[in-house]
Amino acid sequence: MASAKNSEEAVTPARARAFIQANTRLERPSLLPELQLHLASEVCDLWQMTEDERDAIGLPPPYWAFAWAGGQALARYLLDNALEVRRRGVLDLGAGSGLVAIAAGLAGAATVTASDIDPYAQAAIGLNAAVNGAEIDAVVGDVIGGDASAWQLILVGDLFYERLTAERLEPWLRGLVAGGTRVLVGDPRRTYLPREGLAELASYQVPTSQELEDTDLRNARVWELAAE
Repeated sequence: MASAKNSEEAVTPARARAFIQANTRLERPSLLPELQLHLASEVCDLWQMTEDERDAIGLPPPYWAFAWAGGQALARYLLDNALEVRRRGVLDLGAGSGLVAIAAGLAGAATVTASDIDPYAQAAIGLNAAVNGAEIDAVVGDVIGGDASAWQLILVGDLFYERLTAERLEPWLRGLVAGGTRVLVGDPRRTYLPREGLAELASYQVPTSQELEDTDLRNARVWELAAE
């Protein structure tokens, strides 16, 4: 069996696109019927693959294959409040399917960058952006802690689910806010969401899957992050 490292090096854009098209179908997220995304239906074989099976084809956990509750809430908010993004440079951090980035683009952002560490996510973002007629610059890499001067608004959907990521993410974002960058967070109160310095902007009831979220409905909120 190939190692994860070697397999990931072999993941070309063409291979990733082909894999996504073969393992997903175009669906409309429950909160965003005006959009279409390449999504996996419920918890299919794609999600249930073992770690060794994913490593063999260089496939990290396919977060890009699902429209998570926090991302749906944030995307809905942007489409309904286009002035939040209009004519701004926007970063969708940990973009997954690209849902939030697409919403920002359609709402009139000057530029939209969608970043994710997963090359399959980059391919999914490209496919989903094309379907919805949005112009998105999809990049692969870890931008947390880096230079964010190109963006006036940073969008964070469903990223506070893991302690190590949250410990790096929160201080970086708060530092950017202190320097004048706005940060909007879409999250159904995942485990490592900050408990202070969040101003609620909107709340949405998002239908979900029990297999993914242990519930049929999540109350996902959109927050603005404060410097402290």
